[in-house]
Amino acid sequence: MKAGLSGRRWLLAAVCCTAVSFSIHAAWMPIKAKVAQQLLERSWQKTLAGDTEAKPWPWADTRAIAVLEIPRLGLREVILEGSSGRNLAFGPTLLNNTQMERTTDRILSGHRDTHFKFLQYLETGDLLRLQTSGDTRDYRVTWLETVDSRRQQLVIEEGLERLTLLTCYPFDSPLAGGPLRWVITALPVERDTG
Repeated sequence: MKAGLSGRRWLLAAVCCTAVSFSIHAAWMPIKAKVAQQLLERSWQKTLAGDTEAKPWPWADTRAIAVLEIPRLGLREVILEGSSGRNLAFGPTLLNNTQMERTTDRILSGHRDTHFKFLQYLETGDLLRLQTSGDTRDYRVTWLETVDSRRQQLVIEEGLERLTLLTCYPFDSPLAGGPLRWVITALPVERDTG
């Protein structure tokens, strides 16, 4: 009888340890994303002050290259250079492999469960503001669509001015990845020249 009770205790302890481990793992990504945004914000301020190579932490292989604001939702996200999986863990990235200042057709990507979770709340007509080190530009959300990445690819068209936001879809999927993407296309708001 004692052996059976002892075995149950070990099983209960193992189940509890596994549950704690999964909970810590699940909480790690959002915590890392929040802390990273604070460090990225600090490096963005250094970039605006003229340090074009400001890194968010000494060993970083990326840098802050822009800030995306969504006034209606009260959101602000620092955008990173280099669209790698590692960089996406810390914030949204510029998908194009060109410099932010050299292209007007910009595609930003981010994870659906952290930095780009807000994309599910955007509506046609919403204002998006993109600030680079040299300019601030306003865009209006024009299209919201689901795209199957196996059948349709996003194409960067030089000379076209637009801002595209991209994340995995659906937002509530228990599995990461998958072929579907939620795509938000925004066109520039005409600047007041008067």
